[in-house]
Amino acid sequence: MVELKVQKIGDSLGLILPSEVLSHLNCREGESVMLVEGPAGRITITHAESNHEQIMAKAADLMRRYDGTLRDLAK
Repeated sequence: MVELKVQKIGDSLGLILPSEVLSHLNCREGESVMLVEGPAGRITITHAESNHEQIMAKAADLMRRYDGTLRDLAK
């Protein structure tokens, strides 16, 4: 576990990720990370995929088209 302190950065607040964390995420300067909220409000930091938004749009489209089937499978 790594403890980070919230810092003032310009007019905003931010976190500075240590090099060990960036290495674990396989991220370099200028790349994006995503904060994903999971169960019980837990936040996970992941390396952002460059085509993440396209993937999520496709998933939303599939969920809309197969809403009934997915509901039946969830029973």
